[in-house]
Amino acid sequence: MRGHRAAAPRLPRVRVRTTAIGAFVVLAAMVPAAVSASGTQEADVTLPYVCRLPSKELPATLRVTADFPTSARAGKAFAPTDVTTTVELPAEAVADLARGRAAGVRAVTRLGVGITQGESAAEATWRGTARPAALPASGPLTLTATGEVPSVTARVDGTLAFSAGALDLDLALDTPDGTAADPAALTVGCSPAEDAPKRGLLATVPIEPDPTAPPTARASPAPSAPAPGTGTPGAPQSPQSPDGQEGRDGQGGGEDQEGRAPTVTERVPRGAATRRPDAPPCRYDERHPSTSASLNAYITGYTNVRKLAGASLLPLSCALIEQGPTDIELFPDYSGGYLTQHSQGTLWYRGKPQTPPFQATFLTFGFVPTKATMVLEQTGPMTMDGKGETSFVTLFTKMETRIRVPLVLRVTALEVNGAPLDVGAGCRTRSPLRSEEPEPAKFPGDHLVLTGRSSHQPPALPVGYLLSSGGPLTGEVTIPAFTHCGGNGENLDRLLTASVSGSGNYVKQTQGQTCAVQVFNPDQCTKDLQPLVIPVPER
Repeated sequence: MRGHRAAAPRLPRVRVRTTAIGAFVVLAAMVPAAVSASGTQEADVTLPYVCRLPSKELPATLRVTADFPTSARAGKAFAPTDVTTTVELPAEAVADLARGRAAGVRAVTRLGVGITQGESAAEATWRGTARPAALPASGPLTLTATGEVPSVTARVDGTLAFSAGALDLDLALDTPDGTAADPAALTVGCSPAEDAPKRGLLATVPIEPDPTAPPTARASPAPSAPAPGTGTPGAPQSPQSPDGQEGRDGQGGGEDQEGRAPTVTERVPRGAATRRPDAPPCRYDERHPSTSASLNAYITGYTNVRKLAGASLLPLSCALIEQGPTDIELFPDYSGGYLTQHSQGTLWYRGKPQTPPFQATFLTFGFVPTKATMVLEQTGPMTMDGKGETSFVTLFTKMETRIRVPLVLRVTALEVNGAPLDVGAGCRTRSPLRSEEPEPAKFPGDHLVLTGRSSHQPPALPVGYLLSSGGPLTGEVTIPAFTHCGGNGENLDRLLTASVSGSGNYVKQTQGQTCAVQVFNPDQCTKDLQPLVIPVPER
């Protein structure tokens, strides 16, 4: 969307205040819960793919198995069950991954699935998590991932077609001795091969009419599977063709304008629907009063500690956020605009900008059991900067959000082989945790950088991370050397630095749905205006 606009004159910016980054896009009403079908059909499809490894593109194979209903009714949601995605990467890809001394891999899969009904289309993301696997000494690498998938609601009768599209593999690479692989983590993008049979078709589901619908709800034409390629089936294309003429992209036309496109609804992660009794307080008070732009949310996740060949659970923590207005810089043809939003926040635990204390247990130097109690302390502003663009023609919006926060890691207690060691009152890293900063001139100093991305094609709900609705954030961090560690004349700085400090520590954090404290929503906030949704950490 940017290519033909780069040299255009700058147009006025429009500023709006909203609790959703794409507030100018109308969201669909909540879809009913998925219902069971009278029968199921088993899909088992194997497709050729092409994956982009660090060195070059290589062929791969994707097998998708799932149970679909034999039929469904318009207006009633359903979801495929027992979904499994199995990716087989060739031996050459294994050798590519092993060049950085990697010996094992942990994988998360994201499969784009196009859902078409006549001229109407929608897009879903099927996410899965694979068991940790060792890189084989010879032969291919097979990764089998499972997970729950979004539900789908057809608005009219006809036939829904489900087709596999772009596949992303988020890989965390492990080494035998716990040192950082090179790279420590990467995302491998894969696309259906040109000779993919039936254009990646997985299954079709006949849709019966809704007897309560008005007689004007006509059946959709027969479905057509999207063409394979680098994009996800059903994903919106540019609202204009290269010659500047408005084109049909599978989301436009009379059918969709009448609201006939199927609706995709993300499923709430297990454990995230209700507030846990052990969740720390997360509310505004007299010391930290709320405003009309105030949000609060819970965050949690994991971070690798490469030197210790393990991961530490980041505790469930409270974030208080002041959401900034959304600026919209219109395209020259007024068909859409660039979006920017700047917000600020702070961690909040018992009146201090920090996480709750948390513990991690590792084998130091590979054999000595060590348990540490730690706190992450915020030493400066937390900023959230979102950038993206939207089309007023297709209503498709994509966003990238970077969260920056300076955090010092403080150790409050330490046990080595069961014996407590006095770390003193000031044991901490010499400086804040440090990530590679893509804009160092604009954002100087040491800080953690986490990135989240999202896409949104109404009437489906947004997919990925948005500040207001949460989602996954990832990054990589260097742990600095430790200082002021030790009491009673002991100096533990070198012990902690040698066993913990270093680069290449992958971080994956999950933010829950925010609570807009001055706009009470019982699905998002408790009665005392704390976040209702508790996120589940994901590896």
